[in-house]
Amino acid sequence: MGAATGQTASLAAPRKAGRLNRFDNPWLNIKLVVGVIMVGSIILMGIFGPMLRDIDLAYVGRSPLNLPPVGFENMRGEGGDPLHPLGTDNSGRDMLSLIIVGAPNSLLVGFVAAGFGMLGGIVLGFTSGFLGGTADDIIRLSADITITIPSLLVLIVIQSLIPVQSLLVMAVLLSLFAWPQPTRLIRAQVMSMRESGYVKMAQLSGVPTSSIMFREMMPNLLPYLAASFIGNTTGSILAAVGLEILGLGPQRLPTLGRTIQNAIDNSGILRDMWWWWGLPTIILIVIFIGLLLINLGLDEVANPRLRKATRQ
Repeated sequence: MGAATGQTASLAAPRKAGRLNRFDNPWLNIKLVVGVIMVGSIILMGIFGPMLRDIDLAYVGRSPLNLPPVGFENMRGEGGDPLHPLGTDNSGRDMLSLIIVGAPNSLLVGFVAAGFGMLGGIVLGFTSGFLGGTADDIIRLSADITITIPSLLVLIVIQSLIPVQSLLVMAVLLSLFAWPQPTRLIRAQVMSMRESGYVKMAQLSGVPTSSIMFREMMPNLLPYLAASFIGNTTGSILAAVGLEILGLGPQRLPTLGRTIQNAIDNSGILRDMWWWWGLPTIILIVIFIGLLLINLGLDEVANPRLRKATRQ
């Protein structure tokens, strides 16, 4: 009877383990979830913020000057105003409205630039990795050369010569340097996958090359593509903020970089107007940490060894 009981327990254990593993979804790891919440909150702020707050206050002359956040005082001993809970700057712009408009704008520039760069990386990476030959040599050499170019310096020169008045134009310029990294990543993955059995079978069956690349192989690369997209978004936002702090990019559209640049130009640090530059800096930190967590979470999705190490 004891042997029978032991045998029943041994059969129940795998069944229980199987039931637990069945709901072990790698896409629900804590890093990915927290990162999506952080970045998603910025997106939701851009969607619902204008419904709850007058975004016209983000422009010059719409509010009293130099008000501190509620609960603080400025250098003249003036307290905050509940109508402007995060204070105002010396041009009469409400900081809360600036963040509601500027944070999604900065995130949008990063997403658009990374999207264009990823699109180019997918086409070039698959072409280089799957077809090989002369196309591979040209694409690989172009990517290697582009990576060595100091992109920020080139963008400074371009935007100094061509005034940029649109966030879309700025994103397109940033995307000129956003394609080499995904191209190299996709090329490496495709070169290892093209020798797989299902790819060889598809070729023998006469499936068109484009279908093999984008219907058979590409779904297996989605976690890698998503991680590369997030990395490019971070780099594009950082480049955009750098250009805006230098006084380049759209002049009239509120962004986080433009808000920090206005604070620097108006001696916000020397005058102890910390909310002019501190609040947009905090939002940028939230965005970068959120994108980093998403990237780490996607690495765990793509790499089972990382998931094992995390559990241990």
